[in-house]
Amino acid sequence: MSQFGSMIPRLINPTRSGSFFLFGARGTGKSTFVKDQFLKDVDLSKILVLDLLLPEVEDLYVRHPGRLKAMVLEHLEKKELEWVFIDEVQKVPRLLDVVHHLIESLHLKFILTGSSARKLKRGAANLLAGRAFVYALHPLGSFELGKRFDLSQALHWGTLPKLSEIENSQDKSLFLRSYALTYLKEEIQLEQLVRRLTPFRSFLEVAAQSNGAPLNYSAIARDVGTDHKTLQSYFQILEDTHLGFFLSGYSRSVRKAQRTHPKFYFFDVGVKRVLAGVLDVPLSPRTSAYGEAFEHWVILEIFRLNDLLMKDFRLSYFRTRDVEVDLILSRPNEEILVEIKSSETVDEHRVKKFARQVEAFKEAKAYWLSLDPTPQKIAQVHCLPWQEGLKRIFNL
Repeated sequence: MSQFGSMIPRLINPTRSGSFFLFGARGTGKSTFVKDQFLKDVDLSKILVLDLLLPEVEDLYVRHPGRLKAMVLEHLEKKELEWVFIDEVQKVPRLLDVVHHLIESLHLKFILTGSSARKLKRGAANLLAGRAFVYALHPLGSFELGKRFDLSQALHWGTLPKLSEIENSQDKSLFLRSYALTYLKEEIQLEQLVRRLTPFRSFLEVAAQSNGAPLNYSAIARDVGTDHKTLQSYFQILEDTHLGFFLSGYSRSVRKAQRTHPKFYFFDVGVKRVLAGVLDVPLSPRTSAYGEAFEHWVILEIFRLNDLLMKDFRLSYFRTRDVEVDLILSRPNEEILVEIKSSETVDEHRVKKFARQVEAFKEAKAYWLSLDPTPQKIAQVHCLPWQEGLKRIFNL
């Protein structure tokens, strides 16, 4: 039996029949999940672990990636080998050539974790040409936290797993500030993802302040002091390192959707707040800041559930002069429209206005998710407490 400690159970359920990548931002608990949950019932002697976060291990395999094959063969001479676990594989992209060979020749199963596929792609790695599944791990969601979940705490601090172990507000603040600095140092500077760090620091603050708004690349580029092309590459770095995602404008045509200004959402509410420089600002209900944080949180929950449960919805938003829909979930023959409000009482007049606005989306289901605890239906709009609405949308 595994001797690793306990953890909050995660919704992710990777295959056990073959190899897989597990990507996610730093601090989302990838290594802990693999050790504490995925491999908890596997005999430790049947697991080979390479931790590339250790400088001496990284250095060895950077210089001698073929050493992996020798280690595997040495282990197989002594014991049966069920899994090979390589942590932070993007640090040595050339290892994937050896992994590919070992999967093909010895039919071994690999677990490959990483905080970025960017360096793997730049290193000409092909993510094993489909020979490994790809999953992502996110900060903790409300359905994973269960009774431990506290909305006010989640909106203020976010839900990186480490925070669940910290009770003192001062220590939580120090952790999040350290996280931002660690990201800049380890993920950006050491991996040499940008040439100059100073404008990227400015970019992170401006990008966080622009969270959830249609992106005006020209205005942001002026604020950061860089050009349009560099700015787009900065956002791409955030997406590649799993620090956020784009939300495109809605269109039944993908080509038309790409012409609209996308929104960008950071992967965690707390990280967004510390990067925006507002971590010390209290979030009070019935304020615009609280409403924005709540909308961000619910969109993150939907993004994570869609990914973890493999529902394959395409997420987008819709905005014209007269109509605005916070989120649209689309897949063949199904559309779900979601309006998100932090109010504790549903405003019937506003719901009816929303219902009239979305009449053009024929056959679509419409949800009004809020903090009102009373479920009701107004003019074909399902008005539900936000968690109940998520259960309904994802059949939880």
